[in-house]
Amino acid sequence: MNVHPLDPRPAARGPLAGIGVVVTRPARQAGAFAQKLAALGASPIAWPAIVILPPDDPALLARAHAAIASYDFAFFVSANAAEFGAPAVGSWPARVQAFAPGPGTAEALAGVGVPDVHIPRERYESEGLLALPELADVRGKRAIVFRGQGGRELLADTLRQRGARVDVVACYRRAVPSGGAEALVEAIDAGRAHALTLTSSEGVDNLVQAVGAAGLAKLARLPAFAPHGRIVERARAAGLDARLTPGADAGLIAGLLEWARKRPTNDRTEGP
Repeated sequence: MNVHPLDPRPAARGPLAGIGVVVTRPARQAGAFAQKLAALGASPIAWPAIVILPPDDPALLARAHAAIASYDFAFFVSANAAEFGAPAVGSWPARVQAFAPGPGTAEALAGVGVPDVHIPRERYESEGLLALPELADVRGKRAIVFRGQGGRELLADTLRQRGARVDVVACYRRAVPSGGAEALVEAIDAGRAHALTLTSSEGVDNLVQAVGAAGLAKLARLPAFAPHGRIVERARAAGLDARLTPGADAGLIAGLLEWARKRPTNDRTEGP
């Protein structure tokens, strides 16, 4: 897998001008974030730390779509779940309330025809969803959770403990990138990569494994921005300079802007 700039071209000027930002999101979800970075002058550098594939049992997903109107609540745990798990555009039943862990997933759902998505008021993750008042008492309700194979059990288990009948559908599966990360290490050495964004704990593990010990020492020289505490913990345990920037894409960008504002001027032209 080669490192390459994403399609958006950086603006000629901006608060992130001259800064190469490594985007580790899965390829199909990286574009919108890359566009936001490029609009601020950054040069997005793609290294998808997770490969997203269709589920092993697509028939299960088809049956879930056929029965979607029988549920009270539908949860999509990520943008991948929205893309791979949502039914055909125009078929969403009005009676089913849709939930997402953050604005990025809600935006992805709106793009495939799922309206009025509920998101947490704070903490853009399953814990934030479970804190919503409308989910405090779900006795007798039917819920369906669309997620990746092997995803966290917290959401489904807690809803069951609160009295809901919950079905879980694996609508995609994650895989480790097949290629190495030599080009990413080369980008650091050449001074083209200056900051790192991390959006999943599994992606951290895949990245660390791909670069190896020597590459990790170089990667640790970059500030790494992550939207969730558990991702920060995983990254710090691996030796990365991880910083918590809650708030999905907006939080990541705010963290990058604050870091760039304080960054010494000569660092903008020299490698790390």
